[in-house]
Amino acid sequence: MSIILQVTDLVKRFGSLTAVDRVSFEIREGNCFGLLGPNGAGKTTTIEMMEGIKQPDGGAIRYRGEPLGEQFRNEAGIMFQTTALQEFITVREVMRQFSRFYPHSVGIDELAERYALHEFLDQDTRRLSGGQKQRLLLAMAQINQPKILFLDEPTTGLDPQSRRNLWNQLQQIREQGATILLTTHYMEEAYELCDEIAIMDHGRIIAHDAPDALLEAHFDDVVVQIHAADIPRDIGEREFRAVYRNDSAHILTGDVNKTIEHLLHFDIPLDRLRIRARDLEDLFLELTGKELRA
Repeated sequence: MSIILQVTDLVKRFGSLTAVDRVSFEIREGNCFGLLGPNGAGKTTTIEMMEGIKQPDGGAIRYRGEPLGEQFRNEAGIMFQTTALQEFITVREVMRQFSRFYPHSVGIDELAERYALHEFLDQDTRRLSGGQKQRLLLAMAQINQPKILFLDEPTTGLDPQSRRNLWNQLQQIREQGATILLTTHYMEEAYELCDEIAIMDHGRIIAHDAPDALLEAHFDDVVVQIHAADIPRDIGEREFRAVYRNDSAHILTGDVNKTIEHLLHFDIPLDRLRIRARDLEDLFLELTGKELRA
């Protein structure tokens, strides 16, 4: 696959703070690239420079081998984390307004069919539900039929069904040949959608590869997960080095049989025991020491 977007030694400073510190990566055409990091890691600043919203203090961003310019602006779509829609006009009028920003645009009725907007197409934007607004914003980001689509936490606040529906829509966008840059606070979403993931912390890329390759490179164990109420904290931490998260104790082990024998020795009930492979949330915590929303 050819490289559609290339970031080289990108730097952004705010006074004495270096928010982005010589960040480099490439995005292949047709891929979904995930940029993850805790709050303050520098990912939003990085994305805003890639979108052309902020100017870098150093480094280069190239789209199809050239500096960001008119071609990039015409071929990029952006769905911001929060967007203030103009009030007292209808959804149809908002879409017509946005379509005039580009030399070529997709028909409103076609987008309305694709993203199920017909039921509220002539409704005032102030009356949209959260799910309806997200569908509209995704449609607006597609109005110029972009070659590269920036999505900043597109499913935040959606219920599980709406989130899954949006995943399906993003898969369809990729099947039509678009490239996606995604930020998200949902590790399952990143694993499901992304071909590559870069994790940022303190302004730098600290890990970058395909999701399964990252997990394989960092982990050779599994997690035995037990309800916290079933294993006293003193026993869990002393005997199993368990980490307690929310209502569960997480025991890392390379030998499940031996761990279960040890649990039985302490009369720990196993009826709510769960064994799972390490996942991206485990990786994120190990690399950054933080919850994703920290």
